[in-house]
Amino acid sequence: MPKFKIAWMPGDGVGNDVMEAARIVLDKIELDAEYIHADIGWEFWRKEGDPLPDRTIKILDETDCALFGAITSKPKEEAENELVAELRGKGLTYLSPIVRLRQLLNLRTNLRPCKAYPGNPLNYRDDIDITVFRENTEDLYSGVEFFPLPDDVRETLKKHNKKMSRFDWSPADKTALSCRIVTARACENIVRDAFEYARKHGKKTVTVVEKPNVIRETSGLMVRTARRVAKGYPGIPLWETNIDAMCMWLVKNPQDYSVLVTSNMFGDIVSDLAAQLVGGLGFACSGNIGDDYAVFEPTHGSAPKYAGQYKVNPMAMLLTTKMMLDYLGEFDKSSSLETAIAGVIKEGKIRTYDVGGTNTTLEVAEAVATRL
Repeated sequence: MPKFKIAWMPGDGVGNDVMEAARIVLDKIELDAEYIHADIGWEFWRKEGDPLPDRTIKILDETDCALFGAITSKPKEEAENELVAELRGKGLTYLSPIVRLRQLLNLRTNLRPCKAYPGNPLNYRDDIDITVFRENTEDLYSGVEFFPLPDDVRETLKKHNKKMSRFDWSPADKTALSCRIVTARACENIVRDAFEYARKHGKKTVTVVEKPNVIRETSGLMVRTARRVAKGYPGIPLWETNIDAMCMWLVKNPQDYSVLVTSNMFGDIVSDLAAQLVGGLGFACSGNIGDDYAVFEPTHGSAPKYAGQYKVNPMAMLLTTKMMLDYLGEFDKSSSLETAIAGVIKEGKIRTYDVGGTNTTLEVAEAVATRL
């Protein structure tokens, strides 16, 4: 019996390419695991009306964690138009399967390390080592939205907040509403995760990134919760900054920051900025982590135009694989993999096009495997 069972979810586009790269490294490192293919992605939406079929959920229930490639998502109308003819007009609505997984499995913590490896010509600086903790299940991504705006929703909002009357001039079919829902429990969980990580890894500060001066209630709840949680970690200062200022300071002085914690949408934005400081999305890894399960994925998209060309940078996926090994407790293998990745980057002989090279996705993976 293998030690681990891992759900293998290539997904769409270049997700298949980078998952092949991950398998090269995992086979070389001899992880004692069974990889179980699980269907997810755009083709299953088109043909079945569900990009995350029930059979895939069953596989996740029977595995230790999942490794995921990439997903294609399109707006509501485009998604419906791409359904096979017999499924159109049946009221099916496309929901991002990765967002659904985060909510269904309560993968409440999105962990995004952004570390500069010397030798990468795209690094902003070589001394950047930032980890973003992004709340993963709430905020504007909760899916509580309305269009057209129902009359009873409008009237209820007006009853409880007079500012809603400002929009009386706009008819229902010209008004859309997305709800930013933030709970105290989710705030406490993500902030505590950030402080625990900082304590475990010797990080000097934790910075909460919000916008409480304007978004007073939801951002205010996050900041108040962070202040309360921080009292339990007296050796780690809590810094507070607004999301707009944070983007400026990350460009100006990225080495000043180590752990950032924030809500879902702000975390999505600021982690992409941090990723660009260390080479772009080709080097950006992430983990969706809950109490009982985790799904690991690079943060880049499916890039359909490059699918099957083995052109894209696999380093994000290989670093994501390193995160998965940490989650499984395979710390020696994780350390060896990171050392091999850093060695290939520093040597600079094997590179994909985005880093000024001409090598393929699989050639980069083979170079890392050789160092293992």
